[in-house]
Amino acid sequence: MVRYRLETWAPWKRLLLVMLYSLLLLSLLCAHQGEVSEAQDLPQVKIPSSVAPYGGQWRMAPKDYANLRYSALDQITPENIKNLHVAFTFSTGVTQGHEAAPLVVDSTMYIVTPYPNYLYALDLTQPGAPVKWKYEPKPAAAAQGVACCDQVNRGAAYANGRIFYNTLDGHTVAVDVQSGKEIWKTKLGDINKGETITMAPLVVKDKVLVGNSGGEMGVRGWVTALSTDNGQIVWRAYNTGPDADVLIGPHFKPFYPQDQGKDLGVATWPPDAWQTGGGTMWGWISYDPELNLIYHGTANPGPWNADQRPGDNKWTCGIFARNPDNGEARWFYQWSPHDLHDYDGINENLLLDMPVNGQMRKVLVRPERNGYLYVLDRTTGEVLSATPYVHITSTKGVDLQSGRLIYAEDKKPEIGKVVRDICPAAPGAKDWQPSAFSPQTGLLYIPHNNLCMDWEEVEVSYIAGTPFVGTNVKMYAGPGGQRGALTAWDPVAAKQVWSIKETFPVWSGTVATAGGVVFYGTMEGWFKAVHARTGEELWRFKAGSGIVGQPITYRGPDGKQYVAVLAGVGGWSGAIVAGGLDPRDTTAALGFVNAMADLPAHTTKGGMLYVFALP
Repeated sequence: MVRYRLETWAPWKRLLLVMLYSLLLLSLLCAHQGEVSEAQDLPQVKIPSSVAPYGGQWRMAPKDYANLRYSALDQITPENIKNLHVAFTFSTGVTQGHEAAPLVVDSTMYIVTPYPNYLYALDLTQPGAPVKWKYEPKPAAAAQGVACCDQVNRGAAYANGRIFYNTLDGHTVAVDVQSGKEIWKTKLGDINKGETITMAPLVVKDKVLVGNSGGEMGVRGWVTALSTDNGQIVWRAYNTGPDADVLIGPHFKPFYPQDQGKDLGVATWPPDAWQTGGGTMWGWISYDPELNLIYHGTANPGPWNADQRPGDNKWTCGIFARNPDNGEARWFYQWSPHDLHDYDGINENLLLDMPVNGQMRKVLVRPERNGYLYVLDRTTGEVLSATPYVHITSTKGVDLQSGRLIYAEDKKPEIGKVVRDICPAAPGAKDWQPSAFSPQTGLLYIPHNNLCMDWEEVEVSYIAGTPFVGTNVKMYAGPGGQRGALTAWDPVAAKQVWSIKETFPVWSGTVATAGGVVFYGTMEGWFKAVHARTGEELWRFKAGSGIVGQPITYRGPDGKQYVAVLAGVGGWSGAIVAGGLDPRDTTAALGFVNAMADLPAHTTKGGMLYVFALP
């Protein structure tokens, strides 16, 4: 056999052979890359192209219009997070529930406190981030007495050199970011009726969008648009009452027949009951610039006693799509018609583009209070899926043909009868605490509750500015004994990927990062970081008070990635501590105290900002 030795070949032959091998390797590599590219081109969950990330800044409480709470910052990773340490702290001087998200714009951080609603500006260019200025809106003290569930505030919004936020006594203010001076202040609510404002506003174009709180006082719900320039009311849409008040007109095209008809905001109530029917709007607003639609939920009907308000009670416990320019309603869907268990519909709506049955759809993903993870077509309001993400006994599912929630007959309340083992409890599978979504993992990170309750209806009469509830409630831990969890959910497969059990409800928000880390806080005061793909705990820090705030991450003036969160236990779940309530009164805080009787042994009041960084 003749053997050929390469070294005996002429140089040009060896060069030709090397080139042939190179071409072969290149073709194989391109073929392989083609397979990868083709796989990547398959339908995946995507962030709408219109979402403005604002780089390393955090200009609104939900981070972006799609309410994703995702940051593209990636300096902090599962590999180096063990080195995360406190960069600086700041005491707010207030000790009620701190539920707000800090904002970071350019080189300044802005913090809104619970009542009395101070606004601080911290200089991030200086060591320790000293105070640049402090604005005091001086809200009416009487607002504290009509606030349903602690004196919280969920944050602010930045636009055009101004910080916009709400005060507990029903005002919206605009503050100059350079001087800290008030530019305008507009009264929107009436505390004598029990009306307060606790939500974080959203700025869309030249309008500040705000909704009210007070459903437990029989307040009539609304969402209002104010001019960013001068604070004047541009439009107001009510969530109960005649079509003219709800801003329902010829362009209103709800997907389901039960939401079609004239003046359903009146006809689905007993005579005049819609005037004290609740449906407030104290939660989150999303915005799709391409469709030019805002999405906002509506809260529970009043009173809680459902026997006193037969009918579907439109337009409570649902979601509206509206034109932000004039408030005109485009569609509506009702999560919980004729709400039986205080399942407010105010939770966050995450806007994604994702495959449904092999077709890319513009969807709205919603972990709803009634315990179902909904996927809706955000152009029409059609329910594409509704999957339980917690233990549910109060309902039997969602009929995808009609869109209606199917109530469990044995859990329907009756006057004079105690109905036991209703799950989820009145705070829902999750309350206001916002989820985060990572396009890297395709997972939704849901902070939520594991609570059940006993429920007894009693007669109640409406008196302005006083509780209008009509129910005795006793809450307790759900199956397994823990009261909360952080769950990673795959919205395409409609299934849980992993879940972390927590002793108390996970009442904080979440944030997901491009570094592959998810941050959240616990009510006993642990600030935690977990692996975005596996849920493995990577790091924890013990704060001085329980955490019910919204963590954020930002790029500082020095180019480093920071993580910030407000600690200060409170809110409805932490009212036993923030309000100094007696744990022996099991009905206190509308029944939540019974489920949280041991919380005072684990944490105390506080009000502290913690900011973390790598060395």
